[in-house]
Amino acid sequence: MRLVFVTVAATSALVTQFVMHDSGSLPEINLQNLITPRPVAIAGVASVIDGDTIEIHGQRIRFNGIDAPESAQQCDDANGFHYQCGAKSAAALDAFLAASRPTRCTFVSWDRYGRYVGNCRRADGVSVAAWMVENGQALDWPKYSQGAYAMLQEKAKAAKVGIWAGTFQAPWDWRAKHRADNEQPSMIAPLLAVSPSACNIKGNINARGEHIYHMPGQEYYDRTVITTSKGERWFCSEEEAVAAGWRKAKR
Repeated sequence: MRLVFVTVAATSALVTQFVMHDSGSLPEINLQNLITPRPVAIAGVASVIDGDTIEIHGQRIRFNGIDAPESAQQCDDANGFHYQCGAKSAAALDAFLAASRPTRCTFVSWDRYGRYVGNCRRADGVSVAAWMVENGQALDWPKYSQGAYAMLQEKAKAAKVGIWAGTFQAPWDWRAKHRADNEQPSMIAPLLAVSPSACNIKGNINARGEHIYHMPGQEYYDRTVITTSKGERWFCSEEEAVAAGWRKAKR
């Protein structure tokens, strides 16, 4: 009987979505949300994938209601020079989360690619999504947020912080221009696993648990391998590495 009920509910939802598609009054319907049990909250040390996606205990988590620049996306700064705004967004998120661990995420829904969409907070209770928008590292995504972060976005815009200091393309428009859909998990390259050309400082964790960064040209740079599952990562500048709590290698 339960199977029949789920089948009928799913069919009804699809029919309703089809009938009301043109009106745009319904959110995107995902059958997984109808047939998959609601998961419990997840807490742990987060690995940053990009500015709006993290991973905790092997579970990929997409922040609810915001959209950050893509890993490969470039923006223009206040002087009109290109920079890796996607990399900067991810680096800002990583430093923010590192300041108060662990990160805890409560489930909102599954997206169409099977990713856990959630509302996440640091150990001190600060909303991750709200902080990212308020600091100009991500945008309020009205399609999914219903404007929940619109006021914080206006504050960031007025202060010209983060991407608002220059000019940029909204991430959803950037994806539409560069490829059909950049959100598929198989197409997302974790920022901390592959170094962008501008982010070539290696953040290594040694056998004693010390967080050490290696600069290009240092003795152990070439032989140092970054393993993101251990919490290791790439940095775009020494200032960023130091701010995240890492020290420079002695050689």
